[in-house]
Amino acid sequence: MSLQRFVAFAGALLVALCARAADISDSPVILVAKPEVGDFYRNTVLFARPLAGGRHVGFIVNRPTEATLAQLFPDHAPSQKVTQRVFLGGPLHVEALFAVVHDTQSPGGRTLPLAKDMFLVLDGATIDRVIEQNPSHARFYAGLVFWEPGELESELERGVWYVIDHDANLVFRGSTDGLWEELVTRSTRVIL
Repeated sequence: MSLQRFVAFAGALLVALCARAADISDSPVILVAKPEVGDFYRNTVLFARPLAGGRHVGFIVNRPTEATLAQLFPDHAPSQKVTQRVFLGGPLHVEALFAVVHDTQSPGGRTLPLAKDMFLVLDGATIDRVIEQNPSHARFYAGLVFWEPGELESELERGVWYVIDHDANLVFRGSTDGLWEELVTRSTRVIL
């Protein structure tokens, strides 16, 4: 399967959903699953960004897979040089690859600004360029999380998440081992 085909349909879908993204001044946040959260989101840390119409988009920060780009795209020479593992970004569109770039400048192409220093890359050509030119400033995700209008607010009202300010250093941390535990401890100290 080609890298282009792998991302094309998901990029088109997300661009359509995000066509009128909320102003970047709407604060992105880090969500930390409370210890009692079970099932898919147990022990997860997520990045979430508001979109227009009460929607939110995000991805799981601390769930690396065993797969690398080299394994996913054996015929794509630049992918062979990227040693970092691909992360499971969320339960939706796990068959699609997304890149999150840590930079204050957009990498171009179909991108969605996530924060003043992060961009979600949605199209295959731009993901190819990121892989070829600057993979050390990106993290690659299979899948993402998408909340419909009011869905995240409802989860927050039910007390599912601790909420902390966005910090790109957490999203791009070299190793995410122990990240959830660290942030739960930090969040519970703030509450006490």
